[in-house]
This record gives sequence, structure tokens and C-alpha cells, in this order.
Amino acid sequence: MRPFLLLSARPEVEAVGPEYTSFRRAMGLDAGRLEHLRLDVDPLGDADLGRYAGVVVGGSPFNVSTPEHGKHAVQLRVEADLARLAEHGLRTGSPVLFTCYGIGVLTRVLGGEVGTEHGEQAAAVELWLTDAGRTDPLTRGLPPRFDALAAHKESTSRLPAETVVLAASATCPVQLYRAGARVYATQFHPEVTPADFVARAQVYRHHGYFPASELVAVSERLTGASVTEPRRMLRRFVELADAEPTA
Repeated sequence: MRPFLLLSARPEVEAVGPEYTSFRRAMGLDAGRLEHLRLDVDPLGDADLGRYAGVVVGGSPFNVSTPEHGKHAVQLRVEADLARLAEHGLRTGSPVLFTCYGIGVLTRVLGGEVGTEHGEQAAAVELWLTDAGRTDPLTRGLPPRFDALAAHKESTSRLPAETVVLAASATCPVQLYRAGARVYATQFHPEVTPADFVARAQVYRHHGYFPASELVAVSERLTGASVTEPRRMLRRFVELADAEPTA
């Protein structure tokens, strides 16, 4: 069976390894089936994306809404690579899943807008499926309402044309959408357990996702959360990708 690819864009070494482990476990893959490329270190270059059953994109402390002149050269390169990935998925119908930072890149590529009016501090957030979400192949097996872990300073302000919202929350109206046949994007982090998210919160406590002085309270809140359905969604992503050959 063909491998999957995880693209990371986290410069923090202490976060990028655990992110890979979280995705691998959530997707139910062994290390031999989930390859890993750190885009902050190595460019996508001439990678043959067609050799993968599917591609997933992790989060990042980068902000898409930062003015172009204020972005580091690494971030500009990462966003160009992710734009190339989006175009590949839309052109070929290959399964691609962008998460958190990635949804902002995809939204921009598709002509939508990203802003800061719907940010969410690190917490478990209740999501609900839209009518489209209840029938979409990726999400139709999920309950109508479920919790997911989120922490972001920016989100989709204006949805791109010809995309379909699959899940929303009270604080962030675009939590999950589909573009084309099999390109998906989540604002939340589908790969993490509460324990994973506590560890990540410690790494990013000074990055503005919550007041650093509230780390203990945030950790306790996350530890008490019950979050299972987003990881089921990742397993479903793998099942769907394995079931149909891609271009």
C-alpha cells in the first residue's frame, strides 16, 4: 500500500516530533506508512506527490494574515509549497487534509479571506455538523455534535467560492470545509489527545494562544476534556484514501 505524507511547518523542535507521533497514532499508521517532511527545513521541491495515498498538513505558529512584507523568507516558501499542494489536490482529486495554519493558506489560495475575529484560546470546543457535513464521505459517520481541540489566532473570515462548510462552532463559523472532491481543511487540531495538547501548550505558552500565566489552568481544562471524534475522522481519511486510487 502507498504511504501517506505529513508536512510540518513548525520551527520548534520540541513540538514537531510529537506532532508527527500524534498524527501517526491518530491515523492508525505505522512509521513505514507515514513519511514526514519539515517544510521549515526542506522545501517540497520536486517531490512526487502522486506516489502518496494522501497528504496531511500540520499546524504552525506562522500567521497567514501577517502582511507579506513582514513574513520571514521561510514562511513565504512554506506557503508557496502548500499552495502547490492545494493545486495538486484540486487538479488530481488526491486526498489532502490541511489543519489549523493550513486552512488559512488554503483559504487564501482559493480567494477567500483570513482574519482574526474568530480566534479561540486553547480549549475543547463543541462543533456541529452542517447538513453537508452529515452526508460528506469524511464526516458522515461522526455524531451531529462533538468536541475538538482548538487554539488559533486567525481563521476564515470570508469563505472561498465553491467550498462546502462541513462543521462549525459558536465561536468560529468555519471549522471544517471541503474544496473540490477531496481537499479538506480543519481549523481545529484533529490529531491530538488532551494530553498531547497539554504538552503542546507548554511549548507555545508564550506565543499568544492564551496568557502564559494561565498555563496551569489551561492544562487542567484540557486534561479534563473528552475528545475522540476528530481522531476517528483521521482514520476515515486514511480509509477513503486507501479505497480509491489517486492520480
